[in-house]
Amino acid sequence: MEPRLERIQELTRRHFLRCSATGLGGLALSSLLCQEALASLPPGLPSQMNPLGARPGHFAGKAKHVIYLHLTGSPPHLDLFDYKPELVKRNGEDCPDTFLKGKRFAFTTGKPKLLGTPREFKRYGKGGIWLSDAVPHFHKIADELCVIKSMNTDQFNHAPAELLVYTGSPRPGRPSLGAWVTYGLGTVNQNLPGFVVLISSGVQPNGGKNSFGSGFLPSVFQGVQCRSKGDPVLYASNPPGMNRKLRRHSLDALKELNELQAEELGHPETRTRIAQYELAYRMQMSVPEVMDISKEPPRILEAYGVKLGESTFGNNCLLARRLVEQGVRYVQLFDWGWDFHGTNPAEDIRDGLTQKCSTMDRPVAALITDLKQRGLLEETLIILGGEFGRTPFREGRTSKGKILGRDHYPDCYSMVLAGGGIKGGISYGESDELGFNVAENKVHIHDLQATIMHQLGFDHERLTFRFQGRDYRLTDVHGNVVKEIIA
Repeated sequence: MEPRLERIQELTRRHFLRCSATGLGGLALSSLLCQEALASLPPGLPSQMNPLGARPGHFAGKAKHVIYLHLTGSPPHLDLFDYKPELVKRNGEDCPDTFLKGKRFAFTTGKPKLLGTPREFKRYGKGGIWLSDAVPHFHKIADELCVIKSMNTDQFNHAPAELLVYTGSPRPGRPSLGAWVTYGLGTVNQNLPGFVVLISSGVQPNGGKNSFGSGFLPSVFQGVQCRSKGDPVLYASNPPGMNRKLRRHSLDALKELNELQAEELGHPETRTRIAQYELAYRMQMSVPEVMDISKEPPRILEAYGVKLGESTFGNNCLLARRLVEQGVRYVQLFDWGWDFHGTNPAEDIRDGLTQKCSTMDRPVAALITDLKQRGLLEETLIILGGEFGRTPFREGRTSKGKILGRDHYPDCYSMVLAGGGIKGGISYGESDELGFNVAENKVHIHDLQATIMHQLGFDHERLTFRFQGRDYRLTDVHGNVVKEIIA
């Protein structure tokens, strides 16, 4: 036999796997080295190969996920979380001039009447948190809640106030909070978006898509709006006449063309386009499965108040838990209908608030309880609130009617946090005896943003992106971590 052929016969499979640089062993090693190289990237620096790949923060954060529950329009905090006996005592009196001088309100002029809450308040949980009868399911989870009663913002109109909450600026164009989070951390499940948006009550947020957009960050970090009714994601399905195999061939061809353009022009958005196409392809299989809440046990559906086939806040809360469970980094819920001016019965802080809260407090309590039972609450930060607060006096347009409502108010309001390494069963900060101003431990919106980023493992001053010649960050040039509420 020819010596060369005799030598080939002596080679074993083990010898091939051990010695061949292009064999399976070599391929496996290359894969591992690639993952190690991606993991060693500096925090906040996405890979061009995989911009949504999971990355470490600046330090080990206590939270891995965020579920932000935005009550669009802003709920009347004085009728939910901030009990003011003195305001109740002085109900119907003229508002003191000292609280009105030099201030502007959205719909109130002249001298309005003070409005004490008609709701019944009691203390709940070991920490004795004040909660009203409008949120009965919150009473059962009081020891999980951190109620910040000293929130403060700079804006008193909906759109700019909402943009300030989510982008750090009242003007459009900046990246949203969810975009910053996925830019800094990437996502765990590569078959799902890192940032998912769910909208109930049929109305887009006041800030429009800017409230969940990517601004000047690469567009791969923007929120992906999913629907709990109909196709989960618009335009992700294959068009008529194209099956999955043909879609794969099309994407391969597009990828080659985009890679040629990327090599020639070096534009980062080209790499983003490749990543988005590939993610959309994977989402065709993964999203319908995770969005199918009908597979949940009946007791879970009942706990959340789910209405199958509808786009409700309860459905979206359950979807948020399922998404976080599957590794989605940031889930944003917007729920319209919290603008309690008192211009119609649905906006009355008595029966109207009871009806609206019945769609919210039950699923939120179920979400927090469910996450805790599954061991996910400690690593999932829950945030609940609006873009500002409501006035301690009656709204000007409805001041002489039978319906009780409140105007917009930025100076002092409440928000609720839970999980994600935040202390439970506490209230932080105080408003004055009539609820007009922060009396203790003011928390500005930028402070809240800094605290959220801290819990995720970021120094908010160091997570930046260079745009138009300077480094931008979520908190602009402001913000301090509220260390007192961190467990």
